[in-house]
Amino acid sequence: MGTKLGDIVKAEAISLGQLKGRAIAVDAYNTLYAFLSTIRQPDGTPLMDKKGRVTSHLSGLFYRNLNLLEAGVRPVYVFDGTPPVLKADEIQRRRTQRDAAFKAWEIAREEGRIEDARRAAQASSRLTSEMVEEGKKVISALGIPIVQAPSEGEAAAAKMAREGLVWASASQDNDSLLYNCPRMIRNLTISGRRRVARSRSYKTIEPELIDLDLNLKYLGVTREQLIDIAILVGTDYNAGVKGIGQKTALKLVLKHGSLEGIIAQTDTILDFPFQEIRSIFLNPPAVDLKPLKWSALDPDLLTRVLCDEHDFSMERVQTSIKKLQEHLEETLGSTEQSALTDFL
Repeated sequence: MGTKLGDIVKAEAISLGQLKGRAIAVDAYNTLYAFLSTIRQPDGTPLMDKKGRVTSHLSGLFYRNLNLLEAGVRPVYVFDGTPPVLKADEIQRRRTQRDAAFKAWEIAREEGRIEDARRAAQASSRLTSEMVEEGKKVISALGIPIVQAPSEGEAAAAKMAREGLVWASASQDNDSLLYNCPRMIRNLTISGRRRVARSRSYKTIEPELIDLDLNLKYLGVTREQLIDIAILVGTDYNAGVKGIGQKTALKLVLKHGSLEGIIAQTDTILDFPFQEIRSIFLNPPAVDLKPLKWSALDPDLLTRVLCDEHDFSMERVQTSIKKLQEHLEETLGSTEQSALTDFL
């Protein structure tokens, strides 16, 4: 679910060209779910190989990262570790929601309600451990570094950005800001065209940059207060307070200073451990930060995973790989390993 702050946080539209030469920490699970949700047939059926195994995530990882690398962007994929205990309810809620959506998809598809089927299917995406491991193979074969976070991937990505190991983090969730990420990019891995709900039209999706410090200054709050706003609205660790939206939460925090102040001076009741939730954002598990390196493409591994194992078009995959190799040789002079400092 993440935290909904889009009504009060300002974002700046940017192009991939503006990110050329930048190292970007990508929220891996967030991205994989986005691919599973959006890369589907008109009736919501995901891409599958001859054995009926879902391949939408592999297609997204391969072709979208080819575009990023060709644009000079240097992605780093950060995978979640053990989630905080307080996230258990949210994880179960998502599982229940996916199961219900899957049933709704099957019914709508059988009844020929294509648009309803497509929308239900997008909410039914399941990501298995096998799919994650396959995704890691594709990422590594593209020469892209992988980071394993001890807990929430967004927290690790934010730390990497704050320490200067990467320039920004990329995610669709505003939690990155709560973890003190100085710059967050939305739509990095899903830019392009997206179909408008219940319509035959499409809208263009472009990357957006959110600067944390500029937004804190614009809102007139501290990062701690932004976390309190998020808790009032709802996070992965608590439901929001009924009747309090983003703008109302902002007004309350500006007037009373903190959740403690709101509780003392209003009739608002917080029946969840808000101090513990606040601490999750302020004091995430320590991350063992290590130097990052981008390696050369591994065409053999890519063709084995995509073509031999999952029936991707050999001609299309090899053509795409060759195109990127030629581009890298032209722009970088070689496809040898490059240190992170080359791209900061």
